[in-house]
Amino acid sequence: MSKLWNNYRYLILRRFVQIGILILFIGANAWGWKILEGNLSSSLLFGVIPMSDPYAVIQMVIAGAVVATDLLIGMAVVALFYFLIGGRAFCSWVCPINMVTDSANYLRRIFDIDRAQLQRQPITRSVRYWVLAISLIVSAFMGIAAFEFISPISMLHRGIVFGMGFGWAAVGLIFLFDLFVLKNGWCGHICPLGGFYSLLGKFSFIRVHHLEENCTLCMKCKVVCPEKQVLHMIGKESIPVLSGECTNCARCIEVCDDDALRFSIRDFIQNKKTGE
Repeated sequence: MSKLWNNYRYLILRRFVQIGILILFIGANAWGWKILEGNLSSSLLFGVIPMSDPYAVIQMVIAGAVVATDLLIGMAVVALFYFLIGGRAFCSWVCPINMVTDSANYLRRIFDIDRAQLQRQPITRSVRYWVLAISLIVSAFMGIAAFEFISPISMLHRGIVFGMGFGWAAVGLIFLFDLFVLKNGWCGHICPLGGFYSLLGKFSFIRVHHLEENCTLCMKCKVVCPEKQVLHMIGKESIPVLSGECTNCARCIEVCDDDALRFSIRDFIQNKKTGE
């Protein structure tokens, strides 16, 4: 039991948080709970604290909408939270699509699909930033929050809370895409919300830190990491992961038997000295 907890403790905690958030939203809709009301785009915590998806609010502003004060306050609250703990922590700790893509990636490892597709990389990770830019341009020209209309994240979340409808189709496509076409395809290559949070989290405080002296180069961390390019320092130097693309999912920490990876608070002074 202890070994199971050590190997999957952060994964268990992430699922607890993701499912717990969904239950709170369902409770607000079905039974009138006042803990967390609304949805991932705009919600109210304890009936007092507004929270708004910064990316959604920016699209609305660019589209020319008059944004209410509580949305702007909610945007600031959420942006500050993810700025401090790591922008893409949203992707691994909150976003319900993460459970879908993690399942697809698990099956890829079980059936060794990664090895079969080793030479196939149909798109690069920079595509998500192009999709982000295009969504803002379309929002400006069309006068709508463009990504919110087609977001599978919103489809899945609202579907679970309010009734699924056709949202299953979008979720199913993402699962099949990640399983058969490209590892971590949606979250790591296409999703503009992940791209937005990676920019927000570039200067965050909570970081995964690598201790080179403990590392035996087993490379288990890179096998499970959804953004393995951020672990470029493995076996080379003792520095934190500074890329905003890290999701702070902590799977690398869990699988590391050498205790060569751990969470730490970013040292801005030391990072500046080392040129990072």
